[in-house]
Amino acid sequence: MSFKIAIGADHAGFELKEHVKSYLQSKGHEVIDVGCPSKERCDYPDYGSKAAKAVADGKADRGVLICGSGIGMCMVANKIPGIRAAVLRSFDDARLSREHNDANVACLGGRISAVHQAESLLETFLNTHFEAGRHTARVKKIESTTK
Repeated sequence: MSFKIAIGADHAGFELKEHVKSYLQSKGHEVIDVGCPSKERCDYPDYGSKAAKAVADGKADRGVLICGSGIGMCMVANKIPGIRAAVLRSFDDARLSREHNDANVACLGGRISAVHQAESLLETFLNTHFEAGRHTARVKKIESTTK
């Protein structure tokens, strides 16, 4: 399965973003890079909101956001109605955020996640399906709190 993925990073996530972008493209995904364009200091909300809005507006199927820790980007993304972003630090984070929460944006830490770990986390995130069932009502409650 291939996705259209919006990707954004700040200066602390720039190098990992560039690697992840190439990796995702090599796996057949279309990547929309919203920036940042370099390691020059910038503010993560500028790029996190652009990528998250692309997902919320249906221009992308999923999002990947990278800042120093992943936490700031996650906070920004979750302010956008329709976004369910999760910081991914472990296989379980990646799997459960999809199975139970139908997460549509993955957040990584450029200063925390090694390249091979980021690849593995994104593979799990992108290839795990939402379980629906008992989780559907909870996801609907999440959505109702952002309207």
